[in-house]
Amino acid sequence: MKQMKAIAPLFSGWQETMIWSCLQGHMGVAAADDWKSPSSACITVGDFSFFAGRPCEKLVREAKGDILVPRETGWFSCLEAVLDRQIVKSCRYAIKKEPDVFSEEILKNCLDRISPEFSVVPIDRKLYDMVLAEEWSRDFCSQFTNFEDYFTRGLGFVAVYAGKPVAGASSYTVYTGGIEVEIDTKKDFRRKGLGKACGARLILECVKRGIYPSWDAIDLRSVRLAEQLGYHVDRPYVVYLRGKMLEER
Repeated sequence: MKQMKAIAPLFSGWQETMIWSCLQGHMGVAAADDWKSPSSACITVGDFSFFAGRPCEKLVREAKGDILVPRETGWFSCLEAVLDRQIVKSCRYAIKKEPDVFSEEILKNCLDRISPEFSVVPIDRKLYDMVLAEEWSRDFCSQFTNFEDYFTRGLGFVAVYAGKPVAGASSYTVYTGGIEVEIDTKKDFRRKGLGKACGARLILECVKRGIYPSWDAIDLRSVRLAEQLGYHVDRPYVVYLRGKMLEER
């Protein structure tokens, strides 16, 4: 934790829960140009690498994330110079963190509107193995060591059809006092309100437990879904994509 304290000032004020996850010691790894007196740092949690401080080519080369998030604009040219054609500039949308905006009535209505052939249930041991086995759903649980770790620290729900998960909302990561929401629906089951229903169920449980379900939107479709559940958009921000993130675009 001494190293986390050393780089924390570089990330001060950055309202990103995955950064908090690492600084608080829950998940992720950090790197710095000089641990004794850092002027540059990178935090990687899951698919995300966050860069802060003075642009540093060494940290860019060593970063493992496929979603590269620069805090200062000076990192733009550094990332582009080092990674060149490996990356593509893109945009994500920060969502405001407002603990008291959720309406129980609206969220329950999202659950009630799905077809009775689907059931929204917690991710148990059997479903944990099932969601990890498919690419579309594996990030519901992929940042946890095993089921016991997920059961202890994580939280999630899936919509089940014919015994198999077809949509879900879960904790991509965790931090002190909250989770970062991961939500998705299997391609053949989209436009049925299933992702919204799972998201609603997850938010209701978070409110019940007194933890915050933080949301960060990959695109405007995700923004619209977040708004339907009670969130408000904050601002767009620049990211760079590479690897599997380019393949999924």
